[in-house]
Amino acid sequence: MTTRLAYAEIHADETAATCAGFLRRAASLFAQQGIPRIERVMTDNALVYRRSHAWRDALEAIGAQGRFTLLDEWAYQRPFATNTERAAALPVWLHTYNHHRCHTAIGGQPPIKGVNNAAGNYI
Repeated sequence: MTTRLAYAEIHADETAATCAGFLRRAASLFAQQGIPRIERVMTDNALVYRRSHAWRDALEAIGAQGRFTLLDEWAYQRPFATNTERAAALPVWLHTYNHHRCHTAIGGQPPIKGVNNAAGNYI
């Protein structure tokens, strides 16, 4: 089953080690939900995702390719007064994306349809 499930964490920094750790945790969570392989990881255009050896090593370890996006649907959807305000909007966006937004690549279904028992796992 193909899915387009989104997962996110918010951290105080965007260092290579933090980003690589995030990716490994995401892959582990997906595996627990019956998604054994991640094909692509979409991120913003930060240098850590373009130049970090730790990030590239983490991508290689899970067998995925990186894709860059501007996060138009969440981070840049509207002007936020603070990063705290932007962070507060993330859980709502994740829920909408995963549970309600239909994806043509998966037959018009929301990503959660391809996941077993995802409730309570920050997705």
